[in-house]
Parts: sequence; structure tokens; C-alpha cells
Amino acid sequence: MDDVEAIKLLKYRYLRALDTKDWEVFEGTLTEDVTGDYGSSLAFTNRGELVDFMRTSVGPAVITEHRVDHPEIDVEGDEATGRWYLQDRVMVPDFKFMLFGAAFYSDRYRKTDAGWRICATGYDRTYEAKLSLDDLPSFALDVGPAIRI
Repeated sequence: MDDVEAIKLLKYRYLRALDTKDWEVFEGTLTEDVTGDYGSSLAFTNRGELVDFMRTSVGPAVITEHRVDHPEIDVEGDEATGRWYLQDRVMVPDFKFMLFGAAFYSDRYRKTDAGWRICATGYDRTYEAKLSLDDLPSFALDVGPAIRI
């Protein structure tokens, strides 16, 4: 498999692990010194911080869906950069809240002995829309078995 395809699979694994709450797999997509920048108030300087935040803030009461496409990946030796178009949805039925939006992810990758890993990630939003589920009286959510709760 070439490097670009390996990086695509890595990003898809990162998102699948996030949405299914498979924190061991999620952690395995990141270098120990990974940085994360998700806007003006959400930044991380290592894997432990990033994984712990996701584990606690995207826990059992929060259902997420992240989709990326249009990858622009440039590989230079054992390092690479990637830009992805993100569409996401976050549902928190306990708070009667839903968010959906879009952004552009900017990632850096490093080839390690275990393969490609994300060493920096973050996004810049193009939009974020918020909705009260009170506005949708027929809304119901059934969580499927793919999510590790």
C-alpha cells in the first residue's frame, strides 16, 4: 500500500474510533507528542490530554458522526500533511441538543515503526449550526451496538 492510501486509512480509523468510542484504537492513531487545535478554546499538547478530553467529553451521552472527504495529502519522506473537508454531527439527547457543521481539517503525519500516525490535527470551521431538540418533538434516538458504551 502506498503512503497516501495508508494515511487515508489512518484518518478513517481515527474518526471511526472517535464515533464508536473505541479509545484504545483512537489513541493508537496518534503519536505521543500529538498536538490538537480545534478552535480558540480547545487545544492539546500531547496524546494523553487529547484522548482524555475526548473520552470524557464525547462519552456515552454524546453521539457523534464525523465524515471526511476531498483529501489533499502531500508526503515528503517520513512526514506528510493532509487537508480534509469535514462534515460532522453531535447529538446530546439528555440536553436536547444537536450540532451539525463543516470544517477543514489540517493534519500532520509521521511515519513510525508502527506505521503512519497523526502528530498534529485540528480544524477551522466553515459553519456550525445548533438546534434544540425541543424544536423536533418527534426526535428519537436509538444507539446501535457499534458504539462502545
